[in-house]
Amino acid sequence: MTQNIYDSPDFFAGYSQLPRSVEGLAGAPEWPALRALLPNMTGQKVVDLGCGYGWFARWAIEQGAQNVLGLDVSKKMLERAASDGEDARITYQLADLELLQLPSAAFTLAYSSLAFHYIADLGKLLRTIRDALAPGGKLVFSIEHPIFMASLRPDWIIDEQGRKSWPVDNYQIEGPRSTNWLSEGVIKQHRTLGTLLNLLIESGFTLNHINEWGPSPQDLSDRPALADEVHRPRMLIVAATR
Repeated sequence: MTQNIYDSPDFFAGYSQLPRSVEGLAGAPEWPALRALLPNMTGQKVVDLGCGYGWFARWAIEQGAQNVLGLDVSKKMLERAASDGEDARITYQLADLELLQLPSAAFTLAYSSLAFHYIADLGKLLRTIRDALAPGGKLVFSIEHPIFMASLRPDWIIDEQGRKSWPVDNYQIEGPRSTNWLSEGVIKQHRTLGTLLNLLIESGFTLNHINEWGPSPQDLSDRPALADEVHRPRMLIVAATR
């Protein structure tokens, strides 16, 4: 079963203060890169895996999607999503992605933002998604980059010249990593980049695009705090086709 940290009052309070929680998609610096990989949304039948506050679900409908199924393991997230406005074309459901079942060939687009790194049996989930997509359906998702996930130490290493380097520990050793992010003991699942991409291939997907996301010069100008993201990729963005 997926760890449900988002229903912890302290974690949820901290999460609600993040820019992506306050500003929505505009507060996620990687959003333009994700958006660029999405198909034309008109008529799309969408499943949003780890829908959170429902920002993407609402955007998809605004862009012409036929309907959206938003899934999340957190009751607090779904309550917040529902409180931001009802739309008959959006359905929110409580779901553990580790145990997910979806109807066959029911969707044309599967989307997920920063949720898959919590999933222990990602291969099983990817096969479920593949079967739930109609032929030619798209999967577009972001995930914490394996290089970022492999760091067990939270701080930069700074040499005598003041140069920064990022410590990567035991990259080849896959499995759960315990981190302290907004709360202690948050469990994320580390797998190498090769393992992740091969899981997609083995699950029946054709890879379309891989983006080891980093901030653009304009991003750095708009958000100086992103300067550390130049030193190592924090996010991976993937587009694939069934």
